[in-house]
Amino acid sequence: MFPQCCFNCFNPYAMDYDSSNTFNFRQQQPTTQDQGFEQAPGSPIAQDIQYTQGYLRTQIGKRVRVFFLIGTNIVQDREGILTDVGISYIILKETGTNINVLCDIYAIKFVNIFP
Repeated sequence: MFPQCCFNCFNPYAMDYDSSNTFNFRQQQPTTQDQGFEQAPGSPIAQDIQYTQGYLRTQIGKRVRVFFLIGTNIVQDREGILTDVGISYIILKETGTNINVLCDIYAIKFVNIFP
């Protein structure tokens, strides 16, 4: 004999219930006001040149050398043509091999931009 602690428990094997909305959760309908936003209101605009991503977007197509801080004391550099800038990454096309390299934008410390 076990103490009964749940008087109105859900029985998953009962067949006489409406399975479409068993727990009476409110079903959210898509609203028309949410469809026009590309990003949430109040979020920083990454295209603004006051942000790293926004400024680097103005330099797409130029040859750059990017210095990354790996861990606490390892600095590594990559050189190539800046081809794309995202929210958390940049893509460099290495000049010698034509290989695209995806780089973490948050590890960038310095960027040399060549004319």
